[in-house]
Amino acid sequence: MSESKKRKPLVADRRYPQKSAASSRVGPSRTGGGTGGGKGGNGGGRGKPPAKRATPRKRAPAKAKRNPIVAALLAVLRWVWRIVWGLSWRLGAITALIIFGVSGFIAIGLPPVSDLLDGRARGSVTMLDAEGQVFAWRGDQFGGVVTAENVSPHLRNAIVATEDKRFYKHFGVSPRGIASAISINLREGRGPLQGHGGSTITQQTAKLLCLGTPFDPKIWKNETEYEADCRRTTLWRKAKEAVFSVGLEMKYTKAEILTIYMNRAFLGAGARGFEAASQRYFGKSAASVTPAESAMLAGLLVAPTRYAPTNDLTRSQNRAGVIIGLMREQGYLSDSAAAEALANPAQLSEAAEAKAGGYFADWVMASGPEFLTRKTTEDVTIVTTLDQRIQAAAEAAMKTIFSDKVKEGSKAQAAIVVMSADGAVRAMVGGRRTKVSGAFNRATQALRQTGSSFKPFVYAAALDLGHSPFTTVQDEPLTINVPGSGPWSPENYDHKFRGTVTLADALKYSLNIPAVRVATTVGLDNVRQIASDFGIRSDLADGPALALGVSESTLIEMVGAYAGILNGGSSVTPYGLTSLTLQGETEPLMENESGIGERVIRESAARELIWMMRQVVLSGTGSRANIDGLEVAGKTGTTQAARDAWFVGFSADYVAGVWMGYDDNTPLTGVTGSGLPAEIWREAMVRVHEGREHRPLPMLVPEVPGEPLDGDGSEPREKARENPIERLLKDLLGVN
Repeated sequence: MSESKKRKPLVADRRYPQKSAASSRVGPSRTGGGTGGGKGGNGGGRGKPPAKRATPRKRAPAKAKRNPIVAALLAVLRWVWRIVWGLSWRLGAITALIIFGVSGFIAIGLPPVSDLLDGRARGSVTMLDAEGQVFAWRGDQFGGVVTAENVSPHLRNAIVATEDKRFYKHFGVSPRGIASAISINLREGRGPLQGHGGSTITQQTAKLLCLGTPFDPKIWKNETEYEADCRRTTLWRKAKEAVFSVGLEMKYTKAEILTIYMNRAFLGAGARGFEAASQRYFGKSAASVTPAESAMLAGLLVAPTRYAPTNDLTRSQNRAGVIIGLMREQGYLSDSAAAEALANPAQLSEAAEAKAGGYFADWVMASGPEFLTRKTTEDVTIVTTLDQRIQAAAEAAMKTIFSDKVKEGSKAQAAIVVMSADGAVRAMVGGRRTKVSGAFNRATQALRQTGSSFKPFVYAAALDLGHSPFTTVQDEPLTINVPGSGPWSPENYDHKFRGTVTLADALKYSLNIPAVRVATTVGLDNVRQIASDFGIRSDLADGPALALGVSESTLIEMVGAYAGILNGGSSVTPYGLTSLTLQGETEPLMENESGIGERVIRESAARELIWMMRQVVLSGTGSRANIDGLEVAGKTGTTQAARDAWFVGFSADYVAGVWMGYDDNTPLTGVTGSGLPAEIWREAMVRVHEGREHRPLPMLVPEVPGEPLDGDGSEPREKARENPIERLLKDLLGVN
């Protein structure tokens, strides 16, 4: 509205006719007179400044009319957007409040950090050798608590660089990381939650805590099933994990979360936590690991079993190289430090290199009480009989013979056991691959026919009945009618007959026919009983073929039985555990000082048998096992079609046995017990006795020939073994 409409018109304005709009825009004339002589006039006085000439206003172009349909649609869309936006931010705010409320509730219920550091359901087993040195670990190892403050800074940096480079910046969940992981998974053809998870260290800690759900044996069969359930990846599970992670961030500091993570993470080879892993692989504390060692440990987090250096050191070193690159990129390592770490990759300690005790440690775990070994919930320490020097000697002997005398590519296998005369196992090799753990142990698990290595028990029965090594027996054609099988005619290995031979010669040349004659004459039941009492636990054949070793046994049983001969005729139970103690305690829960049991044969009979077995090595089938300057004795064994080849023998200090064959029972080519097994045995025993005093064998040289054993294999002689009570009385009185 114009000013003229707002104010009342002046009286003076009525005196003159109204000017046109054009003239009023132009303003008063620069030469015209005033409007009168009053105050308000301008005639003769100072007039108003001349008004500027207004520029004619341009008219705006007329707007194009919008299509009414489009306008209506846009209006509807704007209306819908206002509703959606309004609902979204309100729902988002409510959801955030709920999440933070639930997370806060979770945070309130979380225990102190110290209660979350050891999350094992099983205990650990630490094994010491006979000298008290740690050589093996089993169960879930927990080396002790480490914290983010006292752990090596290289290790802390390697973990963050590898698993969560924004760990110190997020609030438990990283939307950027999740989006990136989903993108990678989809790009690689997987589902959005398959493969890369985009989990932060806090989320991984939440998984390790199983979202606060403890292990319950009533719900899960074992810890493995429990952990698999905790690691399930579903949308709902990820949502709960995120909420729990926020609760962790509310309750604990970043350093405390990292501490929980470092102590609960599984890092392969039974190691729980970085202290246990550092001790397991490098023999040192996690506080002192180098950048290269830190990178190797951090590299285990993605796949502990695959990248465990005890499984494949090269693969583990390559993975560590990737971690070193990440540490350099993120500023944790200088270029020179990274180059040095790459040039000097981490190496395993000697104990780790030995694959945690290999076959021997596996055997101790299997033979000990289950509730304190395989299923222990406590941390225990086991002192064993292992002599690492002898173990190395046995491994080196096998490697030498196979590399020098077995054709390349051969699938033949071998096993070695070395023990003391009381049954204390000093070394065990269960196969050609010596650096293994959890593998099939041919020394303790393979049941194989024993062949002629069984014959000493036949002659032990004869000697125990009073016969002499010089007692004679006929090596002539023999046919025995075996009930249910018909006539059976044994033959010697060379298909020859030697007529009358002594028991000593029959054993020395491993003659089959005399062994069968002796066994049937002294009684198959007697032979079977003696072999069983000496420790052959397997089912023994009923017929006369028993004398030729058609029954099956394990190598450790055979070596234990021969140990009974060496110790003077008493039974032996092979053992590897000498004491078992709970960690932190001083009094053992279990102790074992010897494996010697009851007497099986007379001591004089055992010593005469040792003399007979000495002749086998001096000039018989076992001559390849002879060692200059050291008295040794033993017996060869070869089964039908040479599917198994054995040599078992002893010195005055150690009993050792070697088995050789194929796992699938394929016949050996050109191998008998007198060949490669005897050579492996000799190589091992030479190394075992290096630097030791060479003691004579406890043998008894026979003096008086005994009466001939003239049995024809049809009926045993009436002379029987002594009653055990009579034997005990004689032992007490010192009578043989």
